[in-house]
Amino acid sequence: MLSTDHPGFLKQMLACWNWKCALLSATIRSLVFISAMVHSGRADRLAVVLVEMSYVTLTAGFYAALQQRALGLRSRLLGNIIVVIGVPGLAQFLDWTAHCVTASVAPARATFAVCIFAVLSALFHLHVMRNGVFLTGHGRSLADDFRRVPRLVAGFVTLPFTTLAARMARPATALESDAAL
Repeated sequence: MLSTDHPGFLKQMLACWNWKCALLSATIRSLVFISAMVHSGRADRLAVVLVEMSYVTLTAGFYAALQQRALGLRSRLLGNIIVVIGVPGLAQFLDWTAHCVTASVAPARATFAVCIFAVLSALFHLHVMRNGVFLTGHGRSLADDFRRVPRLVAGFVTLPFTTLAARMARPATALESDAAL
């Protein structure tokens, strides 16, 4: 077990940190928060947004690293559950806790918006990571990842339809092969 006084601890922690996802998450989540709070009329909305930006910038890279590691689990289903439910659930809980500790609790509307965004983001994150994008330590630059994003967005949007079509075609294919026997 590695202790925090080990000289390589910080280096190992930073090596796990997924800076690509930290940058993207902090930018996008902050925009979601700002959008949801524009009409809140609260005097402390800047504090809420600043807490969100700070917290997400510091933690999103570690959460993405956990998700990236989950992709390597022997059970693909378990890895998917960790990526889509486990890590985002932990992140949302700790995010809420950070807002409570700093007395900058976000209004329900902003919290709901960020939770919806977290679910969609986690599903998209799983899709792009399974396709080798926004991973660290794989020799691809952020620019290379961005070049692949339009195709991945299209694939993500059409995924429910292609999955449904494949499931509907599967029984017909099985019946055809049985008839050939």
